[in-house]
Amino acid sequence: MPEISDLPHINAALNGLSALILCVGYYFIRRGERMKHRACMIAALTVSAAFLVTYLIYKANSGFAKFGGEGFIRPIYFSILLVHVVCAITIVPLVPITAYRALTSQFDSHRKIARWTFPIWFFVGVSGVVVYIMAIHLYPHVPI
Repeated sequence: MPEISDLPHINAALNGLSALILCVGYYFIRRGERMKHRACMIAALTVSAAFLVTYLIYKANSGFAKFGGEGFIRPIYFSILLVHVVCAITIVPLVPITAYRALTSQFDSHRKIARWTFPIWFFVGVSGVVVYIMAIHLYPHVPI
């Protein structure tokens, strides 16, 4: 069983995996392979749901991480973090709406919203990994 301290690493892996699966799913739909696209999107939903569960468990037990970087890197980090958080909040309704429209065969409206959902969801996955690398590995908070 993973410890609470393991969850940031697991969360980053889930974020990165969701971004990768989204790209593969995009590749399949561009080739007209709907069933493979559907399988990828269901996998991306599953991985993202697992992320959400582990993220909430971590936050409930640990609060927010402190960023240890100083100087010019602080506004860069917090800018990335701000956009990441805003986009993460944005995809909370977009992803289920997009999935619902596909699962109910409303493909025209699915395509219209997916054009927004995909890049935002992909950005959240990638920027989540960037935030993790910056806060945990490059500029960890060192208590004095």
